[in-house]
Amino acid sequence: LIHAATMVAAGVFLIARMYPVFEGIPAAMNVIAFTGAFTAFLGATIAITQNDIKKGLAYSTISQLGYMVMAMGVGAYSAGLFHLMTHAYFKAMLFLGSGSVIHGMEAVVGHDAALAQDMRLMGGLRRYMPITAITFLIGCIAISGIPPFAGFWSKDEILGAAFAANPLLWGVGWLTAGITAFYMFRMYFVTFEGKFRGNKRELWQELKSPKGMAIVTGFESVPAFGPGAMDTRELAATKDHHD
Repeated sequence: LIHAATMVAAGVFLIARMYPVFEGIPAAMNVIAFTGAFTAFLGATIAITQNDIKKGLAYSTISQLGYMVMAMGVGAYSAGLFHLMTHAYFKAMLFLGSGSVIHGMEAVVGHDAALAQDMRLMGGLRRYMPITAITFLIGCIAISGIPPFAGFWSKDEILGAAFAANPLLWGVGWLTAGITAFYMFRMYFVTFEGKFRGNKRELWQELKSPKGMAIVTGFESVPAFGPGAMDTRELAATKDHHD
């Protein structure tokens, strides 16, 4: 897994490690929960406005970290850590996919980050890098919380715990989930669908994703579903134990 998707979650892991300290202090738990909810909503609203593909994913990460912190605040310790794990998998895949897109765009617009990362100059890239497009779409579905992908299982647990703790937190989380789906699918369709909006010269040779990148992103798409199945088995085992 890569730094952009995992190491930034160190703060959430620190809160998780300190959870026994906060658990017995309701005021501290409320501060953590509302801070996480506000962070999730703010990160999602900023992500909508981004035209840089990497910045859009970066603000998306901030939003998902907010979900994890909110989970800690409402007492959903396991759900928060579970979302940390599932998010690491599909966000790593999304960043790898965006890197593949940027690498291909550099052959057309040059090594200028402002141009190579600008989604307004992309469009129709699915025809040139189909594997990257498919894996990026899988990542979008997973982070949007659509079943049966991993993001659904972890995000659903967080929202369920938030509703039990405070319906206001659930409302913010639910609204943020809708915004997340909007900006992620916007990112996919602006980048991979429609017509190419940049240089109009023939791009079949230039706009290609290296095979190594395509293979790695393909492997990363597997855990985007796998952790959800793991959680299903765990819930079934817990139910059998109670019965």
